[in-house]
Amino acid sequence: MKVLVVGGSGMIGGHAARLLTERGNHVTVAARGTLGPDSIVAGYPLLVGDYTDGSFTEAELAAYDAVVFAAGQDIRHKPRDTDEDEFWDRVQSAGIPQFAELCKRAGVRRFVQVGSYYHQALPDLVRRDPYVRARSLADERTRALADADFNASTLNPPNIIGVVPGVALRRFAKIVKWADGLLPEVPDFAPAGGTNYLSVRSLAEAICGAVEHAEAGRAYLLGDENLTFTEFFQLFFDAAGSGRRLEERDQEHPFLPDSIIVPGRGTVLAYEPDPGDAALLGYTRHDVRRAVEEIVAQVRAH
Repeated sequence: MKVLVVGGSGMIGGHAARLLTERGNHVTVAARGTLGPDSIVAGYPLLVGDYTDGSFTEAELAAYDAVVFAAGQDIRHKPRDTDEDEFWDRVQSAGIPQFAELCKRAGVRRFVQVGSYYHQALPDLVRRDPYVRARSLADERTRALADADFNASTLNPPNIIGVVPGVALRRFAKIVKWADGLLPEVPDFAPAGGTNYLSVRSLAEAICGAVEHAEAGRAYLLGDENLTFTEFFQLFFDAAGSGRRLEERDQEHPFLPDSIIVPGRGTVLAYEPDPGDAALLGYTRHDVRRAVEEIVAQVRAH
């Protein structure tokens, strides 16, 4: 199958592109710029474009049997001095369905959107949070395009654990330095609350499963392990061999600020994914600890 992975230079798209290739597909990466030599998809065929500005064409997209969309932007990407409604409309609620519709007109047969779990796991957030509302609309409007000739589905994963060279690795490197006692200014605590976590390997497996087996028009809530934030950070401390124990405090943390805890500090967003969906998509469960240990090893190697 000829598959285009939009956002393929990022962590999720890159891991998905590599696994799709391992499983016998012919994969092209779509990105806004060139691929660096340290990219995990360096050397892959590249289609340069940006789904938010109409730079992809029907003729380009007609070459593919399936499109994996892994480029949706989140709260970390919103510039400070920008209109919030306009931004979320452009990159989520209008931008993604418009791109999916372009793929449909081009004759693409399967479209897998990688979304986010908030609106499906905690629906009340749709009313209260503009970002979550935009994610929900992008999900609904894209799946509404599904018909007998266009299999559109959405995967809604929780917090993803994994890295690629660059910013993501540097972010986790700070946590490892903290665990190693090299950041004494950061106290040994985690904020109150918690959520579900999924490894990037498990998500890549689910993406491959969706390309092959997803039901048209379905939204799949993915998930693996429910952890408090204290338990999550403790995994890094344990993998680093620190021997120290963290405590929970109802206090903002420099490595997990309140601005990126979408449901709010103190909320525990816990759930179990549907076992039938997990079996259909074929993704690994109980993989978070291994992923954390892999991250610590990669940080050490750099």
